[in-house]
Amino acid sequence: MLKLRFVKGGLSFLGIQRVSRVNAAFQSTQRVDYKPIKKVMVANRGEIAIRVFRACTELGIRTVAVYSEQDTGQMHRQKADEAYIIGKGLPPVQAYLHIPDIIKVAKENAVDAVHPGYGFLSERSDFAQACNDAGVRFIGPSPEVVRQMGDKVEARAIAIDAGVPVVPGTETPINSVSEAQEFSNTYGFPIIFKAAYGGGGRGMRVVRSYEELEENYTRAYSEALSAFGNGALFVEKFIEKPRHIEVQILGDKYGNVIHLYERDCSIQRRHQKVVEIAPAAQLDPQLRDRLTHDSVKLAKHVGYENAGTVEFLVDRQGKHFFIEVNSRLQVEHTVTEEITDVDLVHAQIHVAEGKSLPDLGLKQENIRINGCAIQCRVTTEDPARGFQPDTGRIEVFRSGEGMGIRLDSASAFQGAVISPHYDSLLVKVIAHGKDHQVAATKMSRALAEFRIRGVKTNVPFLQNVLNNDQFLHGTVDTQFIDENPKLFDLRPGQNRAQKLLHYLGHVMVNGAPTPIPVKAKPSSIDPTIPSIP
Repeated sequence: MLKLRFVKGGLSFLGIQRVSRVNAAFQSTQRVDYKPIKKVMVANRGEIAIRVFRACTELGIRTVAVYSEQDTGQMHRQKADEAYIIGKGLPPVQAYLHIPDIIKVAKENAVDAVHPGYGFLSERSDFAQACNDAGVRFIGPSPEVVRQMGDKVEARAIAIDAGVPVVPGTETPINSVSEAQEFSNTYGFPIIFKAAYGGGGRGMRVVRSYEELEENYTRAYSEALSAFGNGALFVEKFIEKPRHIEVQILGDKYGNVIHLYERDCSIQRRHQKVVEIAPAAQLDPQLRDRLTHDSVKLAKHVGYENAGTVEFLVDRQGKHFFIEVNSRLQVEHTVTEEITDVDLVHAQIHVAEGKSLPDLGLKQENIRINGCAIQCRVTTEDPARGFQPDTGRIEVFRSGEGMGIRLDSASAFQGAVISPHYDSLLVKVIAHGKDHQVAATKMSRALAEFRIRGVKTNVPFLQNVLNNDQFLHGTVDTQFIDENPKLFDLRPGQNRAQKLLHYLGHVMVNGAPTPIPVKAKPSSIDPTIPSIP
């Protein structure tokens, strides 16, 4: 089987063929057949499924949901026009990874296109190929591009060939600790192990000395194997205290690619993003131009179509290094939509139908930054216990709202049951203002309005982030949380309403604890004490 190989001086034969096809797309005047989409299925759950359903409804497209046995009562099932169960008898997560069931539902119900959302099957090339083989459009890049970008080693090689700077690292996955030691002898410590076939912080380990090498290699391998079914690792030089900047790109079937500027995702905990900002604060304009130029160049190099994100690290000297391409919609796509006024899901669907970016009015010269947007991920995690996920029933829910606030959620309502089986994301809160300070003020006000009882959340932690001087001045890097222990000085919730109700109930049942000028007597009926889950 032929593979894409890179040689000194240029691309191999197969690579030349690919570049030729991309260049031909720019020159060809022949249009791709336009096929309107009438029914979309989302192979996902939660807030991203609802986000896509809403976009489809606005476009007059019928929607189809899939759900696991554990998600029978979830909101995304209720928001779709049709809903079908998948993965009967399978564990909760595996149900959404069962490609045969998903394809079966699509074919049996005349689905025109499948949107993968993020997570689950969104970056699986075999799923994209299965959709195409079934005659169902995959709303995303081609299966081959999904495969190339999903293989971090190959994506890195493609970036090098496209002339995009990368962090020094191994060209292929390593097979032993001795290979990692050889790399560290050449480039020095610190180094970082990364999973070759996955992301999200799993399989990542920073090593700062020879003594830590073997243990971290073993742990990273085990994490990668457990999370992605493949323990392959590659090694990179670890960049100290970088900023994590990503660029939103959008391509069509005609070779057109544009960028929608950047997002700063530097506020992370264990490589998991917590707060995202668009555009990146205090970013040198020339650096912004280099980041966006390299992102578009890389996307054109592989013939990228639909929405995607090119991620970079920026060191303290202002040099940028390619990390990876996420060939899907990101959790934080919302902040880009707020500052550019471009509905990315609408654009994804129209591109899948065969429309060009100019048809949609999306030309680079028309894309402008309007203000600043900040997204906070409100999760059911307890910051006081190392962000341990919490489960249970939401007894009270009141959200922060008002001008400049957007909420994307699925399980954020009174009575919702928070399951231990899936991601702990409760609601995405997005604030938009004329600049970073105004957006931060709106976000801080909105978070203060939230009242959530029954499960622990990270809202007090997010409030501390929003009130931090370093954050407000836009000088954060990926070590921000680790270097600010005061972020964990959490203000306990007062919970006054429930305390008052408890007191009134106590008086009604047991009588007043102290003499008062009323004739209130204890109830003659013993109350039934509800079981505590």
